Amino acid sequence: MTGYLREPLLHFILIGAALFFIYSLTSDSTADDQNRIVIGEADVDRIISLWEMKWKRLPTETELQGLIEAHIREEVLYREALSMGLDKDDTIVRRRMAQKVEFISDNIAEQAEPSDEQLSAYLDANREKFEIPAEVSFRHVYLNVDQRGAAIEQDAERLMNQLGDGDGGDIENMGDPFMFGNRHDTLTRAGVARLFGSEFMEQLFSQQPGQWQGPLVSGYGLHLVHIESLIGASQPSLDSVRDRVRQEWSADERKRFNESFYEQLRSHYEVVIEPYPAQQLGKTAISVAGEG
Repeated sequence: MTGYLREPLLHFILIGAALFFIYSLTSDSTADDQNRIVIGEADVDRIISLWEMKWKRLPTETELQGLIEAHIREEVLYREALSMGLDKDDTIVRRRMAQKVEFISDNIAEQAEPSDEQLSAYLDANREKFEIPAEVSFRHVYLNVDQRGAAIEQDAERLMNQLGDGDGGDIENMGDPFMFGNRHDTLTRAGVARLFGSEFMEQLFSQQPGQWQGPLVSGYGLHLVHIESLIGASQPSLDSVRDRVRQEWSADERKRFNESFYEQLRSHYEVVIEPYPAQQLGKTAISVAGEG
């Protein structure tokens, strides 16, 4: 389907259909009688549906008649506003109508249904979006720099020797109390940086698991660490992230199609930007081409 969307001929067909739809939104369905307002079955169904969504029940006959009359009132005033040209210089109205055209373009783009091949290609081309981050589990002995002062490095060396002689099973009673505890499981880089700072995170992920190492430096002091597991970043299979890949693919396709849709529409216009005084611009503004 995406391949078809890239065909220029289909673009013109879709744009033509969209423009016809836009015209139908703003034109009276009975061009021979501009003063005729018809409330059809579809209009009544829409009025009832909107009421039901808001109040969680169907309207009574009296309520429905009031809703229909309110709809007629709105239509009468809307047509009178158009006949008086009140929409011409209204920024809000202009913006709303432009948004309606963009909504049409969005709806057209959303009809595209990606194949597995397209999703796989998108996953490969955007690996950083879907990467399963690296994770680390570790224990640490903390040394508080404020409490230990100049003796902190000597204390770290002594504790490293002590840890090297045993398994470090009683680390809670070694070193100083740490507000976030001595054991941390399956933390990502972002998780480690959030608790210990980015400098410590970079040091930690460069260590080897299975032995006591350090001291590593953080904003809190020094840490003797034992990495129990370190799992590197990996790429997921398409099946495991299919919904997310499809959402991202659809968003990118919609953006690409909307831009193409706009460029096709713009190509039908001659755009002239007249020179304007440079003093109307900020200090960093670029001069208008052609100005002396």
